[in-house]
Amino acid sequence: MFRYVHTNIIAKDYQSLITFYKEVFHCKSIGETRDLRGEWLDRLTGISGAHIVGEHLCLPGYEKDHPTLEIFSYDSMEEACRHINRCGIAHLAFEVDDVEETLRLLVEKGGTQVGELVKAAYKDGRNAVFVYATDPEGNILELQSWS
Repeated sequence: MFRYVHTNIIAKDYQSLITFYKEVFHCKSIGETRDLRGEWLDRLTGISGAHIVGEHLCLPGYEKDHPTLEIFSYDSMEEACRHINRCGIAHLAFEVDDVEETLRLLVEKGGTQVGELVKAAYKDGRNAVFVYATDPEGNILELQSWS
């Protein structure tokens, strides 16, 4: 079997970031909280004395329990450098009903806008609205809507 399971965000304040994703993107708790430690986790992470706490949230548009956004915090964390054009995973994208309204809520809840909100017409007749933003911890997000 192959299936996509989750995306993980390591948060400075996992509880606040979980609240942000619930309020802005309608992610839902599915009862999968974590408080992990032990020799197996040290071996898996390569971090001696690793301790992880957090929760899995079901992503919007899915009915049951997958795929999830896994938001965790470690007792000890490294600072990250986040740029829209860096190599690796660059952003999480959410299709929303109203990009401008979702952006307003996102900023109200502690996120920030990156670049301009743009409208694009595609050759197949579809129109899209896009904007990049960040969550309160600086993770890059894309908001989009299509018509």
